[in-house]
Amino acid sequence: MAEVIRMPKMSDTMVEGVIANWLKKEGDVIKSGDIIAEVETDKATMELENYEDGTLLYIGVKVGEAVPVDGIIAIVGTPGEDYSSLLAGAPAAPVAAVEASPAPEAAPIATAPAAPVVDLSSIPAKAVRMPKMSDTMVEGVIAKWLKQVGDVVKSGDIIAEVETDKATMELENYEDGTILYIGAKEGEGVIVDGIIMIVGEPGTDFQPILQQAATPAAPAPAAPVAVAAPAPVKEAPKAPEAKATTSGIQTDSKGGIIKASPLAKALAKEKNINLNWLQGTGDGGRITKSDVENYKPNAGGATGNFISGEESFEDIPNSQMRKTIARRLSESKFSAPEFYLTMEINMDKAMEARVSMNEVLPVKISFNDMVIKAVALSLVKHPKVNSYWMEDRIRVNKHVHIGMAVAVEDGLLVPVIRFASEKSIAQISAEAKELGGKAKNKQLQPKDWEGNTFTVSNLGMFGIDQFTSIINSPESCILAVGGIKETVGVKNGQFYATNIMKLTLTCDHRVVDGATGAAFLLTLKQYLEDPIKMFI
Repeated sequence: MAEVIRMPKMSDTMVEGVIANWLKKEGDVIKSGDIIAEVETDKATMELENYEDGTLLYIGVKVGEAVPVDGIIAIVGTPGEDYSSLLAGAPAAPVAAVEASPAPEAAPIATAPAAPVVDLSSIPAKAVRMPKMSDTMVEGVIAKWLKQVGDVVKSGDIIAEVETDKATMELENYEDGTILYIGAKEGEGVIVDGIIMIVGEPGTDFQPILQQAATPAAPAPAAPVAVAAPAPVKEAPKAPEAKATTSGIQTDSKGGIIKASPLAKALAKEKNINLNWLQGTGDGGRITKSDVENYKPNAGGATGNFISGEESFEDIPNSQMRKTIARRLSESKFSAPEFYLTMEINMDKAMEARVSMNEVLPVKISFNDMVIKAVALSLVKHPKVNSYWMEDRIRVNKHVHIGMAVAVEDGLLVPVIRFASEKSIAQISAEAKELGGKAKNKQLQPKDWEGNTFTVSNLGMFGIDQFTSIINSPESCILAVGGIKETVGVKNGQFYATNIMKLTLTCDHRVVDGATGAAFLLTLKQYLEDPIKMFI
């Protein structure tokens, strides 16, 4: 019996995963424990372990596509086994439920199975439906058709580009045959599980498939509706013809329209040619591929074709990491009543101590290493700052795990230095360098980023004097570390050069009060302004 393989939840914050690489293909025999794919989560790229024995009958997601947690990614079973019910069964149930509510006498729901009795099994054609490409997707918009009616397609072909609520993604075909019908033109939305197109043998009468799909949308008196519903569905193919010439239309600088074929648009973009510069030779002045290829810029100057002031932008789909950052920090920012405390630290002695330590220790100590060590010792003295807000209680952590914010290409990761208060500054330095390297190379594992009780975010190396950070829930505080700046101080009426660093503590007022946060910063100040205290 065929079994479904679903996307597991690989981290505490994971909502969906992206298939980074398939290690198995359809038709392969696999067993429990085999690694079948690599999955990119919001924090790392991890191996996906299979937990069913059998033959890989179906792969529902291609490389680069996202799958919500618990979404279907593959089906395993016996060769030749019919698994269509596993894919189609889920959407069918809600339809019956919708019809049941308007008419309690819903004995006529027995007419719903009458749709399958309409000999769909004998019709050599299949409907291709809009898949659910993200956990929040309700409908998809056809951004671009890559195939047209009459084209022969096979399973695995990319047939269209679909814009979801989160990204524009390629739509993979899963039926072999000829495209008999396309039900939505470019720019139109299709609900999840709605018919996108029909594939089958040339000349097949596919109207019963459309009629069956339209029947549930009709009112309870089922029989007459089967006649009324197909009418709008049949009209759909006419719309693409009417608008076919407008799929490549762009507006010019005067608000008019520019007609261009999709190929001409793609080639112009590749060659960095503005379509405003071209005179189309196609029907109705439409710009063609040859117009772009034969374009020769004028000499320039006042008679040149250049049009200045053109607006442009680029839409970049959000990565899994960026989505998680947005979700987690929004939850924190809009739920925690934050306040901020800033204190200046004289770093003269810390700078001298760092020079001395780097002369004798096997690793190079950074100012960030010194801050982490001082924070860890300060948290031991002020455990309230080392606490979690748990809605119905406050959890005061007795251990100190320092989260270290690390900037990476896609966003931000927070690897954790565990039991930081018990480690030497050399151990902290070595571990910080190792975790920072793993974060940048996407090699972190769950144990590397889970369990932090307090977070340090340092932008001093970027020349930032002072900033505020957003609390990493469920923590109660986060420390923002600015750069060290040489400035002028005054002592006993005398001016002197000194080095100042600003620290800003963001506090969740549900856990930490102003006096508690201030006391923590004062202890931290004492450690950093006289570093010898950290080692005695």
